[in-house]
Amino acid sequence: METQELFKVGQQALKAQSFSRLLGTVLIEFKPGVAVLEIPVSEDVLQQNGFVHGGVLSYAADNTLTFVAGSVLGPNVLTAEYKINYLRPAVGEKIIARGTVVSSGKRQAVCRCDISIRKGEKETVCAIAQGTIMASASEKSNE
Repeated sequence: METQELFKVGQQALKAQSFSRLLGTVLIEFKPGVAVLEIPVSEDVLQQNGFVHGGVLSYAADNTLTFVAGSVLGPNVLTAEYKINYLRPAVGEKIIARGTVVSSGKRQAVCRCDISIRKGEKETVCAIAQGTIMASASEKSNE
């Protein structure tokens, strides 16, 4: 699939996710082996100490991992597993999640996601994740 067409497919997939719409997630880059999502930080995504809630960072990792895997496996993918390491509290205006494919075959891809927080012009990595994403026969399948 051509990169421009892939980007449009990615935008449609993101638009179809109600939670992504709720958070205001934007697809910045989407090409084979690379996906970048951005999420604006608002008061609604902060925990009691003023840091971005870990669940929002986890969402960013999971969604970016599936997007980047989908760029090489096709659009019907599911998360088999992922692990996230929180490195430091996220304080800033925007979350940037950058995903890359580490290794892929026909049915699964192992991917990495680096999650940064931007405050002004400074960007700091606040979490990293790795996951295995598998191709699914159908989005509606219960198998």
